[in-house]
Amino acid sequence: MTSPSLAIDAHNLTLTLGSGDSAVDVLRGIDLAVPQGQTLALLGPSGSGKSSLMAVLTGLERASGGSLSVADADFSAMDEDDLATARRGRIGVVLQAFHLLPTMTALENVMTPLELAGMPDARPRAEAELTAVGLGHRLNHYPTQLSGGEQQRVAIARALAARPPLVFADEPTGNLDAATGSGIIDLLFARRAEAGATLVIITHDASLAARCERVVTLADGRIASDTAAG
Repeated sequence: MTSPSLAIDAHNLTLTLGSGDSAVDVLRGIDLAVPQGQTLALLGPSGSGKSSLMAVLTGLERASGGSLSVADADFSAMDEDDLATARRGRIGVVLQAFHLLPTMTALENVMTPLELAGMPDARPRAEAELTAVGLGHRLNHYPTQLSGGEQQRVAIARALAARPPLVFADEPTGNLDAATGSGIIDLLFARRAEAGATLVIITHDASLAARCERVVTLADGRIASDTAAG
């Protein structure tokens, strides 16, 4: 039984893509225990397995082997439909490319996932979250009317509005200039702290990783190092 104080509890996670002679072992036995509320960076070069590990930890990809509990849900025992249900309310994701719906306003982009999750206070919650990220005056603007930094703020609001216990950020500043990116990271850490959420940042940027309490470095689908930052 997984301790409720662990946001992620993974044992011997493997992921193999393809089959037969074309099979590729992407994750090769990952053991990872992440306490609730910790900030953790997954660091490593392209091809090291960072994005694949994130896909498994967020339930977007089923592990080929091993056991995995995420926010007290046994992901290793679930099929794709169950994983989709389990993600809702448990996991928030901030991506490099923002992935906002272009036909929806900032408010609608944050509000719609809350409505789909059946939250009765979706609109006021979305308004409050957008105000908290400094966009209370941009609620009715569409993504094309927002700067890159503003779009990423909407994405952060969307990820945190449901108050998930676990937030993933995959190269969250990759499409932003250095100054804007620094502000976005400050905001992400501040909002995470206020929500008390666990934050996992996937990055190849060592300086960003150093802002986290813990840095796990991947190489060739395995954990190469696991250290406290700073």
